[in-house]
Amino acid sequence: MSALSNWLRRKPEEPRERPPTNWEEELDAFEAEALRAPRAFQGTPLNRAGDLCLRAGDRVRALGYYGRAIDVLLGDGQREAARGVANKIIRVHPEAIRTLCTLTWLDLGSHHMATALMHLRDYVAAAQRGKQEHLAVDQISAMARVTPDGEFLTAAADSLDHLGFAEHAAEVREWVRAGASDDVITDPDDLAAYC
Repeated sequence: MSALSNWLRRKPEEPRERPPTNWEEELDAFEAEALRAPRAFQGTPLNRAGDLCLRAGDRVRALGYYGRAIDVLLGDGQREAARGVANKIIRVHPEAIRTLCTLTWLDLGSHHMATALMHLRDYVAAAQRGKQEHLAVDQISAMARVTPDGEFLTAAADSLDHLGFAEHAAEVREWVRAGASDDVITDPDDLAAYC
């Protein structure tokens, strides 16, 4: 018999149990790691702390850690890493208004127009359910002001109408007719940096 067949026939070992851990102690360790780490690496322990809280059943704390991770990652220019954590938040809490706004901005900056339109739709719906229309109108108007994408401009105008802000929608429709606003950012790198 070959070594492989002998290995396949042997009785499986009992799985080793990890010694029980206090997840609060692990959380403290992630906090300490984030404090010690250079800014470029602070997002990882905060993200892992969010994962730990989620596994422990503390969804509220998980969302807080994920939010902090996004802030650190965006502050360091790590937009794609921030997008990954933001998508994790949406899986855990689909009504996260701020996160849907962030994802829409990140999509615009990365020229992911299909997902920008999807996140815009979800952002508007979540803002309505959360009675945050007055905050959403400013963000959507700002997005429309800088994007050169006509399809997004049209969707932004429709969204503003849907939220009940006809004057803002009319302004964006003027930008559609003109091809863009006077403040449009056409350089992809500049738009990514702005978003």
